[in-house]
Amino acid sequence: MRFSHFVVCIASLALFGCSSLERKSAVPAQSLSKAQIAGLPSVRYLISTQAGTDALVADVIQVETARGNKAFTGDANYLALSGGGDDGAFGAGLLVGWSKQGSRPVFNLVTGISTGALIAPFAYLGKEYDPALQQVYTNINPKDIFIERGLLSGIFSDGLADSTPLYQLISKYVDADFLKKIAYEYNTNGRWLLIGTTNIDAGVPVVWNMGRIATVGTPEALELFRRIMLASASIPGAFSPVMFDFLVDSQTFQEMHVDGGASTQVFLYPSAAAQKANELGVKRRNNRQAYIIRNSRLDPRWNETQRSTLSVAGRAITQLIQTQGIGDLYRIYTMTRADKVGFNLAYIGSDFYEPHQEEFDTKYMNALFQYGYEHAMKGYQWSKYPPGFNGAFDTDGEKMILNKSGNKK
Repeated sequence: MRFSHFVVCIASLALFGCSSLERKSAVPAQSLSKAQIAGLPSVRYLISTQAGTDALVADVIQVETARGNKAFTGDANYLALSGGGDDGAFGAGLLVGWSKQGSRPVFNLVTGISTGALIAPFAYLGKEYDPALQQVYTNINPKDIFIERGLLSGIFSDGLADSTPLYQLISKYVDADFLKKIAYEYNTNGRWLLIGTTNIDAGVPVVWNMGRIATVGTPEALELFRRIMLASASIPGAFSPVMFDFLVDSQTFQEMHVDGGASTQVFLYPSAAAQKANELGVKRRNNRQAYIIRNSRLDPRWNETQRSTLSVAGRAITQLIQTQGIGDLYRIYTMTRADKVGFNLAYIGSDFYEPHQEEFDTKYMNALFQYGYEHAMKGYQWSKYPPGFNGAFDTDGEKMILNKSGNKK
């Protein structure tokens, strides 16, 4: 997720000011847990609350109980896809190359944030949708994602750009047949697809159960599925937020949702949910592996900064996002260690040098897709630690290879 447009917007608002667009009243803070989408109840989790994580665990138990003897058998593989804008080409290339290489597993859980939310449904359905991933991340350009409104128009709207083209791109691939396949995997094989957004009114992360939404199978469910993907990739200030209507005691309210990266750059599952499952004695598979694809570099990219307000602010926000992403990796690592889940991390290495001319630069995305693809074809060397942990990186940001005694080879 990139915030250069966001910085310009905030600075412009401070200079000019503007009146807000009309909207329905936001869901009151005390009613967040009660709010439901008409005809689509219990399709999201407020994971910042104990009630939300308890609901997630209860749904896991319900799905696995319905599967009977097939539940909790075999190994488990989890995939978490981070944000990163057009750097999502790395994750797409890695997944396609991993399929071609022949060792890509079927994932019991797939999660996505921002650009990761756009990849996640295709990754969930497996190599059948690799051509779609490759098409989306190597053949698009800015006009396939957004329409610029112009500075003044953007200031008096709710985003500097109109993301209708992105919604149309999502709709091209995510149709009723697509949802049927997801529903089958959720109901029959107990596989989970979770996408994260940010409720900007409440300032909390929201995780959506996309499998349950797919199971509903109505046109309204299809529309919701698409709009959640759009919301997760809607960079605040750059793209318009996505508005969702909710009912509270038969009264209609609205929630405003933006990029999931405003809350976290990548997520697996709440640590509180794992703790709750243990307390309830929920059976767990013996061999569980988590694969985290960070659609970004982990070493900071050097960039001489102009001595101007917007340049300094933009650079600082970029650094803030970078640091947040690394913190998310530490959080996941700590959780997987406690939950006895293997930690495997992929990221854009410091050996990738392709110039980046603009957002959704087709040439850049092709080079990055190919970079991820080639690394996967060789057998990707997943890092077992977050950056800077236990000698995982040297002082130049290069990954170290450790021998059995822990010394650098």
